[in-house]
Amino acid sequence: MGAVTYPDKRVAEFITGRMVPVQVVSDHPLAGEFDIKWTPTIIVLDYYGKEHQRTVGFLPPEEFVPALMLGMGKIDFETGQFEAAIRHFDTLLAEYPGSHAAPEAIYLRGVSGYKASHDPAPLKEAYERLKAGYPTSEWVKRAEPYGLL
Repeated sequence: MGAVTYPDKRVAEFITGRMVPVQVVSDHPLAGEFDIKWTPTIIVLDYYGKEHQRTVGFLPPEEFVPALMLGMGKIDFETGQFEAAIRHFDTLLAEYPGSHAAPEAIYLRGVSGYKASHDPAPLKEAYERLKAGYPTSEWVKRAEPYGLL
């Protein structure tokens, strides 16, 4: 990650503009506190230190930023800020539609839309979008019941 991902200009700008990065080596006390078993482990925490996203293993720059964006959206989703979550997921999908994070972002965007409005239409829309654009994704199966709406 230090040789390929972190030096990438897009990654550096994203991290310095939107996050507080902390690098923990395996023998640091925080490694145990955050249950880090392998490096790299990327953890997205909220302001209070609660974990919302964990990724283990190398990510190239084109996957690293969307993974962080997904984590930011999950913070909003899991704290009930559904409109903010939708904005994060929409940004991820607009800028990185082919990323590995995109299918989960579509799913969570649909759920966020439902939670914000109590209208089931965003759930069905998420399923249709997943089925059309990411047919082999596990998120299609997870959203399959929404196709019945």
